[in-house]
Amino acid sequence: MPYDINVRVRYAETDQMGVVYHSNYLVYFEIGRTEMMRNSGISYAELEERGYVLAVLESSMKHVGSAKYDDLLTVRTWLRNVTKTRLHFEYAVLREDKLLTSGHTVLAFLSRADGMRPVRAPEDAFERATLACEPVEKA
Repeated sequence: MPYDINVRVRYAETDQMGVVYHSNYLVYFEIGRTEMMRNSGISYAELEERGYVLAVLESSMKHVGSAKYDDLLTVRTWLRNVTKTRLHFEYAVLREDKLLTSGHTVLAFLSRADGMRPVRAPEDAFERATLACEPVEKA
């Protein structure tokens, strides 16, 4: 199920042409992902307290429009796929329902106790992520 959050473009996020610099979309993706997870009952802070880290393995973006200073953007985030070890997020950044940027990230669960090695997701986090994933794809 998609999760929307609004972000207002700050001056520091723009280049000399007043356009959002491309790397800031990754920050917008992180904001969307973090809030979606929190809304689903999965807190990054809680996972880290339990010894887990989510590492970005893959990211991509496609820009079809430009955001500018003071634009109010909607970051739409949804889980495309959930496995026992990875989460695949999709994103759309919109201004007044007009698509500006789309993208995705793939994150893996790592364990601090195991030297930051990939591990299976905690069962409760896997179940909550699975419920938030539409359509549900388990592997």
